Amino acid sequence: MATGIELRALSKTYAGAAAPAVDGVDLTVAPGEVFFVLGPSGCGKSTLLRMIAGLVQPTAGAVRFADGAGAAQDVTGLAAERRGVGVVFQSYALWPGMSVERNVGFGLEVGGVPKREARRRVAEALAAVRMEGQGARRPGELSGGQQQRVALARALVVRPRVLLLDEPLSNLDGPLRAELRREVRRVCGESGLTAVYVTHDRQEALSTADRAAVMRSGRIEQVGTPRQLYRAPATRFVAEFLGQACLLEGEVDAADAQSGRLTVRTALGPLVAERAGLDRLRAGAPVTLCLRPEAVALTWGDADRPGGHGGHGGHGGWEGASRIAAVVESITYLGEMTRVGLRASAARGVEGVGGVGGKEGGVALCAALVHPAQEPAEGAQAQVWVRPSDVIVIPG
Repeated sequence: MATGIELRALSKTYAGAAAPAVDGVDLTVAPGEVFFVLGPSGCGKSTLLRMIAGLVQPTAGAVRFADGAGAAQDVTGLAAERRGVGVVFQSYALWPGMSVERNVGFGLEVGGVPKREARRRVAEALAAVRMEGQGARRPGELSGGQQQRVALARALVVRPRVLLLDEPLSNLDGPLRAELRREVRRVCGESGLTAVYVTHDRQEALSTADRAAVMRSGRIEQVGTPRQLYRAPATRFVAEFLGQACLLEGEVDAADAQSGRLTVRTALGPLVAERAGLDRLRAGAPVTLCLRPEAVALTWGDADRPGGHGGHGGHGGWEGASRIAAVVESITYLGEMTRVGLRASAARGVEGVGGVGGKEGGVALCAALVHPAQEPAEGAQAQVWVRPSDVIVIPG
């Protein structure tokens, strides 16, 4: 039966530190969930993981493990070796003088598991990470990816209640990281394990997590599914951390309950957004709008609408879209897409509404063109189109 995790007002302040590393975190991880903790270096995510593991003692708060029936065990004061957790670190931490088989089975050996049982469990763990037949080799004879698989097998062999992973793939290159992300997901699913995975890599979290928590300065900014976090960020920090975005400060000009849309005054003029989930917003309310590069369309030349000649309109359905005039500043070919940097001029007669973007005299925007038949030239006049459903509204 899978184990859930409950963190209640969990905090950690290190001696001599000016601020807590983890500051009053409340979090629930469901049994069998692959849960990611995502954030920049120094935000407290590894400290949080180590408190779950029992490797760091909290300054305040509680860690509880809950079984599927809802009964919770307070493990805050329990030693790490008695919590039933498996931990995989960024460094493989394999003993170079031991064989793969001995590395994986060392914990069983220390725990007094009979040799026949230990051999069977080691074989099962190596099979789970697809390292059958490699037991006699030494770590120095393995690739980085193979060594990380061995480290994962070592965590699985003790049959943990919870699997904890602290940036386990940071030392690997891109294609191998993607492969092992799939392997971690597969192993957790087949084993029915609850997993907490710490990373600073948003692609790892967005592509692998059931849910994720975004951390900043010891606190959790938002918890949700990858789509919820990316499409409906609760704060500017979450919006920027999860991907490239143009953020525009504005205020609600009109909120139409019948159409289900908001009109927001910005430095670029009025932009229309969907109102779903934003019923509390009224005229005059301050908001921040987030425009993702892949969510906007770009036209230039003689095109008068997205998808027409001289433009790139994505998937259609642009009726009612807002249009922003801009100048092409840069074009960057990235293989799978072309990224176009633009600068839009502030709308006339718009006062007291802020914007972002760097250079004085305009707002920086960005559009992503996927396999365009043609590209605009630098310096070209262009129009940026954004549908109401793609304007992300962040209250406050």
